Order: sequence, then C-alpha cells, then structure tokens
Amino acid sequence: MLEKVLIANRGEIALRILRACKELGIKTVAVHSSADRDLMHVRLADESVCIGPASASKSYLNVPAIISATEVTDAVAIHPGYGFLSENADFADQVERSGFIFIGPRAETIRLMGDKVSAINAMKTAGVPTVPGSDGPLDDNAERTLSIAKRIGYPVIIKAAAGGGGRGMRVVHSEAALLKSIYVTQSEAKAAFGNDTVYLEKFLENPRHVEIQVLGDGLGNAIYLGDRDCSMQRRHQKVLEEAPAPDIPDEIRNQVAETCIKACKLMKYRGAGTLEFLYQDKQFYFIEMNTRVQVEHPVTEMVTGIDIVKEQLKIASGIPLSIRQEDVKIKGHAIECRINAEDPVSFMPCPGKINLFHAPGGNGIRVDSHIYSGYTVPPYYDSLIAKLISYGSSRDEALARMQNALDELLIDGIRTNTPLHKDILRDPNFRKGGTNIHYLEHMLNGAHGKNS
Repeated sequence: MLEKVLIANRGEIALRILRACKELGIKTVAVHSSADRDLMHVRLADESVCIGPASASKSYLNVPAIISATEVTDAVAIHPGYGFLSENADFADQVERSGFIFIGPRAETIRLMGDKVSAINAMKTAGVPTVPGSDGPLDDNAERTLSIAKRIGYPVIIKAAAGGGGRGMRVVHSEAALLKSIYVTQSEAKAAFGNDTVYLEKFLENPRHVEIQVLGDGLGNAIYLGDRDCSMQRRHQKVLEEAPAPDIPDEIRNQVAETCIKACKLMKYRGAGTLEFLYQDKQFYFIEMNTRVQVEHPVTEMVTGIDIVKEQLKIASGIPLSIRQEDVKIKGHAIECRINAEDPVSFMPCPGKINLFHAPGGNGIRVDSHIYSGYTVPPYYDSLIAKLISYGSSRDEALARMQNALDELLIDGIRTNTPLHKDILRDPNFRKGGTNIHYLEHMLNGAHGKNS
C-alpha cells in the first residue's frame, strides 16, 4: 500500500480523499493556498504545505510548487481529485517523471481521451456506439463539409476537439449557416483552448445524459459499476444526479456497458473513469470520457457498496482488481444534490461566512462537505460546498429521504441553491424519471420540457 499521499486539491473532494487514505492507513499531505489554510482536510492531514496565494493559477495549478511539496514531505504519490490538474496529461507525465505515482490513468490515456476526436475513434474501435458525425476533424474542404452535414441531417452540432464543460459547441439548423458557424467555433476554440480543431456531429434534440462508471487496474482488467443519470443540468453544468439511470431496459444498459469494458481493456485503463453518453430513443451515443473520479461518484458507491476512492488508491499501489464483474450488484437507488454557495434565483456566487451549519441525518443520508460553523467560503474557487446524498431501497424512497434531508439542511450566513433542489424534487415530471438535459432550463424559464 502507498505510504504517503499528497492531495492536490481542496474542498469536499480533498476531505473525501483524506478519509479514504486514513481508512487504508496511508499518511496524508494537504497542500493549500493562503486562502484555504482553514479547510477541514488541512486541519486533519498529517502534514500541510502552503503552495501559493489565493489565485488557483498560482497555487492549485502551480505544478512546480506541487511537485516541490511532494518532494519535501517525502510523499510517494499525488491524488489530483477532480478539476484543477486532474485531467492534465502534462501534469501526470511530470509527476511520473519526477519519480512519484500519479493516482489516475497514464498520461497517454489522458491525452487520448482529452481530445474528443481521438476519443471517439478509440471508442469506435471497441464497438462503443457513437453519435453519427464527421468521423474526424473538419478540414478546409467546404464541399466535403457540406456533404457530411447533409448526410448526417440537420440540426448538427460543431464541437471543439479540445473543448469541455459545455464550451466550444455550436448548433446549426441550416446549410446556409454552417460554414460561418464553423469558422466562428474554430476562432473561439483557438482562443479558449489553444486548438482550433473542430468536428461535426448529429445534434440530438431531446437526449438524456447517462454515464457509466468504470474501474481498471492498468493490467488489462476492468469492470463497470453501473450507470448514473445526470440530465438535470443548467448551462451544461450538472445540478442533480442519480443511480441507476431510471427507465432504461436492462439489455440495452448491459450491452453498452460491455462495450465500455472492452474499450478499457484495450487501452489497459488505470484507475477510475467515466464514459459519458447521450441517450435518446433507446440508443446510447458516446460523447466523452472523464479520466478521473467524478463529483457524483457517491451515488454509485451507495448502490454498489464499493468505495471508488479506496479502489483508486489500491490500483495506484499496483494491486490488481480484486472485484470481479459478477461481484458488482446494483441494489436500491441513490440521488445526489449539489449544494452550491450561490443565489437560488440569479445563480450568482455567494461567498462569505457560514454562521451555522447543521448536516441532515437519518437512514440512507450521506453528506460530503468540507464546511463547518464559522467557516468562510472564499470567492476564488468553484461554488460547490456540499453534496447531499440519499439512498433508498427504491427511487421513491430515495426521493422521500432527500426531501426530508433538504428540509433539515441548515446553512446560515450565505445563500445556497437548496430552494432549487426542493423545486426539482417537487416537479411531477422529474418524479416520474427520465427527463432530458434541457428540462431544467425549461423549468427555470417557467415552461416544462418534454421527457425523452
């Protein structure tokens, strides 16, 4: 087992990693910015190192400072969590070249999956279903581009190969607007990502966002831990997630999962990963792979009983997967609400001091959070301050427990998006299950989206 791990992150995920390390008897090093010296995991870690000022670019994204902190504390491995440097292939490469273990996939795997075009091609090789598209980057041949779009059928979506998080995408409804839209997207992609490569796909109008959780040991063994529905989104950002995804036939679910495992075995995938799909008309379409632990991993842990972060640590220690596919049993239902420090109407961030924090409890309730009474939420980082997870033997029971938990949750001193989650849970279409990725936007605009 790893002797000492440096946690290159902050907030709830850093605390989550620390807890997993402690359970396995691994010593921990917390790195933090000057604004984060009062974080809970910094207080609980065996050692802590300040790596820079509040700005993320000078602290949590400061690779030399993180590598130096690893060296001076004699840590043997770095866990990047999610966000920040977690999917940065150059960082993973530098960690390994410096003689440390990167708790995640190999740099070449991150690079392969980080480029949407190469990721799609890799998935096609393994038989993973993909969205009909250009099968590679668009070139300067306008006639070829127009022909591809005509074959796919409008509407189409132009995507930046290096894009992510909802950026670098543009929907086109007619041939007349296509070429200009491609040029604009290329320019935006060059400015945002330093890469103007774009590709074309069929635009699915009412899909759900369903993802499949995988684990691989880097030795050719891989398993999947069921799926999650993450369709409740605002501006392409997930708000609420659940596992398993409701109203999907088991034969379709299992068929796509098997292709995901084949893909992971072919690339000798190492660590935790998530393959994301659009699901419409009983068809799965691959869109991207996240080569890290996901924010919403707790819902999968609740329905499988498998600790994903502990498995990451074991895999990084060189231990082959001890869990076989037949050992994975999906039982019950789990829901996660992302609690953000933001105004529930305007969605503007609301940093500030938390005067009083009371976490809900009861059967099937889990709270992943780094906040406490007296903690000050800084204005420099993501607004996620807690994840509220409910588990039940059925979806209805998980919904009822989540409603109770939201009523019990007390965060005094700042505004949060808790009222939004209460509205979602009361919504009759959400309660039926299977709402599409546009539904929450329609709901917020006073209209109700159609179910897929």
